[in-house]
Amino acid sequence: MGVPEAYQHCEQIMRKKARNFSYGLRLLPAPKRRALSAVYAFARRIDDIADGPGPTGPRLARLNAAREALDAPPLPGAPGGPDLVLVALHDAARRYPLPLAAFGELIDGCAADVRGTTYARFDELVAYCRCVAGSIGRLSLGVFGSDDPEAATPLADALGVALQITNILRDVREDRLAGRIYLPIEDLERFGCTLELDGAGRFTDPPHRLVTLVRYEAVRAREWFADGMRLLPALDARSAACTAAMAGIYRCLLDRIAADPTVALTARLSLPPWAKAMVAARALAGAGR
Repeated sequence: MGVPEAYQHCEQIMRKKARNFSYGLRLLPAPKRRALSAVYAFARRIDDIADGPGPTGPRLARLNAAREALDAPPLPGAPGGPDLVLVALHDAARRYPLPLAAFGELIDGCAADVRGTTYARFDELVAYCRCVAGSIGRLSLGVFGSDDPEAATPLADALGVALQITNILRDVREDRLAGRIYLPIEDLERFGCTLELDGAGRFTDPPHRLVTLVRYEAVRAREWFADGMRLLPALDARSAACTAAMAGIYRCLLDRIAADPTVALTARLSLPPWAKAMVAARALAGAGR
């Protein structure tokens, strides 16, 4: 299989697993869409290793193998054929200035997930978010392009932090059931929360305390969104529309979480497809102004 087939494989992964991001990527011209599908496919591989079953040691070893694979060109004669994701990713890196070292940061963040790392302070959580999501923002910027990459890079990073905090607020209960706590310990103590679960998997903290905690973190996420959205004027129209669509979907999700945190703390919230499509359509219309 060659490069076109490799990109097709990555785009299939994108369509199947990237329900939020796919709405924005549809707004890009085909070459950029293919390149970002390769970025997503490799990032998804890393996430799947971190979130998969099994003991800590083998998963950390697989993450390290993924790190090493980045530095080795895919071998056409490898058993079972070439690694199609890496074929597409290396081709994308030849066409665009992708900061592939950012994948190393993603792997570092996912390794922290495997180890069950917790975060004492908000700045520690931000550092984690920069690893697992800011890294993707910086890789995406390599595909989008910018007249001033030095100014645009921290804004792409900030947008990634905003998206990741939103993910954390969406998945508080799901993560807790998996044995993970991302919210800073200092914030849990400030609002008198423990995130302990009862036998039915419900939080034992008083609901009003949890609501206050979630809304407090939502305000922080909005501040990161406000900073990150300053990236849009630095992008071309189609790339700005793509970014606005993806960010808009997550901002709508954040608004729903903040409006009724009790729902988010009992079930995983998501936007219906029609709502995502409307956000993408507004982003495209705005790009044409």
